[in-house]
Amino acid sequence: MRDGAGLTIGVLGSYGGRNLGDEAILTGLLADLRQQEPNARIIVFSRNPAHTALAHPDVEAVPWEGVSRVDSSAILAQLDLLILGGGGILYDKEARRYLRVVRVAQERGLPLLTYAVGVGPLTEGVDTGMVRETLAGATELTVRDQESRMVLEEAGLLNPITVTADPAFLLEPEEFPASWLREEGVPAGTRLVGLSVREPGRAAERLDVDGYHRLLAQISDFLVHRIDAYVLFVPMERDDIRHSHGVMSHMVAAERGRILHNAYNPRQVLGLMKHFDLAVGMRLHFLIFAAMMGTPFLPLPYAGKVFDLAQRLGVPALRGVEREVEGPLLAEVDRLWDEREARADETARRVAAVCEQAHGTSAVTRGVLESIRSRTLTRVGA
Repeated sequence: MRDGAGLTIGVLGSYGGRNLGDEAILTGLLADLRQQEPNARIIVFSRNPAHTALAHPDVEAVPWEGVSRVDSSAILAQLDLLILGGGGILYDKEARRYLRVVRVAQERGLPLLTYAVGVGPLTEGVDTGMVRETLAGATELTVRDQESRMVLEEAGLLNPITVTADPAFLLEPEEFPASWLREEGVPAGTRLVGLSVREPGRAAERLDVDGYHRLLAQISDFLVHRIDAYVLFVPMERDDIRHSHGVMSHMVAAERGRILHNAYNPRQVLGLMKHFDLAVGMRLHFLIFAAMMGTPFLPLPYAGKVFDLAQRLGVPALRGVEREVEGPLLAEVDRLWDEREARADETARRVAAVCEQAHGTSAVTRGVLESIRSRTLTRVGA
């Protein structure tokens, strides 16, 4: 902490990769830090510092990938606290990359806080060992779901672990004018269904691409005819656009499909959700946004984190997105439309509870910040 100034806080996560979910996490996290420590100097370790600095002009953005220990240490030496997270970053082959930076910080005696981090799968010895040994030295550990806590416990971590919720639940929406939908080719006066697809990637390596493209095309065609709707695909990162086209190529009613093409920030995409009569999706933060705005939604779980969200919110979710579940999925979509009003109050109550849990991360962070300020003032007074 500089004389007469706030604390210097580092934030390390999957930021700058142009993934709207990760950017939603960073937006919520930074808003929380600013509320608690208005004068803080915040340094974000980013995959793309230029993108992060443009999106968040009140922070400093620095690279961390491909940066030497010496250069990392020079930045870390300026910090009073390192925050790891949020988001799902501690999994096989990826955890070791983030924890390399954390270890350099810990060698300098820097306090570590995990901020509603997502964990797992952890099956490889290198990553499991690094997670166990590195997080054992954390000042506080918060994770975003029960599954993450279980993975850490199974890895052998003995520290107390607080389960909170994804930082995206802290966001407030920005207005998404109907005129923007017209610019995207969505006509006025029609029902609209939001759809989210994703690439296989490391988080969903077992996805059969052609199979799930055809399955989602079936769902889209069903909704076009069942409720006379248009379908708007919402890419949460760049590669989702290609997979959205893949789904549309299998649709019979492809003329009713649109893909969101313009660039929007997370708060604007959150505001977009109010225009949907229904949302069906794979991406976690697309589903979180739908839940927050009271849009009836059906998760298509490809990973435990999506299934965990469905359980928390009391929303039915069939496991997997294989063609074999086509019949049950279409039946569930049909049921969701028929029961949307009856389900609304209970879902809203659960969403409010999860939003309150997200504020639990703030409470833990506040305690850590107060402790650091107290120690700093004691040293200055001495």
